Formats: sequence, structure tokens, C-alpha cells
Amino acid sequence: MRQPIIAGNWKMHKTGPETQEFMTQFLPLVAGVEHCEIVLCPPYTALSVIAAASQGTNIAFGAQNMHWELQGAFTGEVSAGMLKAAGCKYVILGHSERREYFGESDAVVNRKVKTALANALLPILCVGEKLEHREAGSTQQVVKGQLLGSLAGIAAVDVSKMVLAYEPIWAIGTGRTATSSDAEEVIAFIRAEVGALVGSAAAEAVRIQYGGSVKPDNAAELMAMPNIDGALVGGASLEPASFAKLVRYK
Repeated sequence: MRQPIIAGNWKMHKTGPETQEFMTQFLPLVAGVEHCEIVLCPPYTALSVIAAASQGTNIAFGAQNMHWELQGAFTGEVSAGMLKAAGCKYVILGHSERREYFGESDAVVNRKVKTALANALLPILCVGEKLEHREAGSTQQVVKGQLLGSLAGIAAVDVSKMVLAYEPIWAIGTGRTATSSDAEEVIAFIRAEVGALVGSAAAEAVRIQYGGSVKPDNAAELMAMPNIDGALVGGASLEPASFAKLVRYK
């Protein structure tokens, strides 16, 4: 039985003090939640605040990106070892904003995934199509290409531990959301492709989230789908009461 995972991607929002205020309000609202794993992915500068505030709670945390090298002359970058030392359990990799704005290819994402796994970080690997791909009927082709490229050379046992996130780019931060049946169709396709790539056991074990304008009022419907194992949440994760309501979708 796959445990659902609800992760908040704060993107470039919240200072350390703002993070502390969020945690003060949020923790009591989700105390005792056991039906899903709760993950927060703040900016790097707020990781230490999350680490301190989440000790002894049901909150895990992660980073939004990392470099594929463990150290070196990479000004402005952060390594897997740094994230582990900060207490991270997860790291988001291959987000569409990284792919679009910073030119990250599937090959680059693949290097990062391998480095994360080798350093005991669990990747939340994002895939998803643009609006023109969906309108052209090439959603599956695009998503399959991203999966094959990003998961190349990764063993089934490692894939089974990962989290995959299907985020249709046209639904991120736009207020447009894929219908629950549309999201389920693509996520079921992703699970089948993982099975073809590394075997059915890993495909059944891997958790696959939906992301793209997930809000408290549509979370329950999305989470009711048999192949959707959670949500990667952007804007709705920035406000404590809103995110707590989403986490308590049951």
C-alpha cells in the first residue's frame, strides 16, 4: 500500500522569519495526521528554520534543486552533501521551471537523480507537457521521453523509492487544473511506462503525485483516483490554513 505524499514547493517565497511564522501556525493544524506524508520544500535559506521547527513532528522536508557534483567551482550551487547535512530527506528535480528557465535537459536531470540517490536523498522527479503538446495530442510522447531520459540507468530498487510528479505545465500557477480523470489517465500511463522500464514491482511501489493548481477544494477528488498518490503543491502551500486543509483532504 503506497502512502500518499503531499509536498509543498514554496519556490522563491518566504524568508527565515516568515518560515518560522508559518511553522508556528501550521504545525498545530496538522498534528496527528497519519494518512499521508507531509513534506515542505522551502528555499535553501529557510532549510535550517524548517529543520529546527520540525524536530519531533510529522513533517519531512526537502530542497527544490541541487547540483550533480558533490563539490567544486560551481558558484551559486548547492550539493547533495550540503542538503543531507541540513537534514533534507527529499529534493525536487526536473521541475518545469528549472527545465524552461535554466535550460535543464533530461540528461542533466538524470545526473542529478543519480547523485541524489547515491547520497541518500529521495528525488521528487517532475515531468509534464506544455499546452501545445496537449493540444497536439502528444502528451504521452513528451512525458515518456522525459521519463526515459531522466530515469536512464537507474535500478528498479532505486526507482521504487523515488517520488514522481506529473505536472502539466499549462496548469502550474495558472488556476487551470487537469480534471481528475485527465490526471489519472496520464499518471496511469506513467506507472505503466515505469513498469516497462524497470518492472512491475517498482511501478507498483513508486509514488506518483499530481501537481498543477492543486487546492483544498479539488484535492479530495484528485486523491480519490487509484494511481494518484499525492500532490506537489505550489501556491496553496504558502498559507498555513490553506495547506493544512489540503493535507486534511480526507
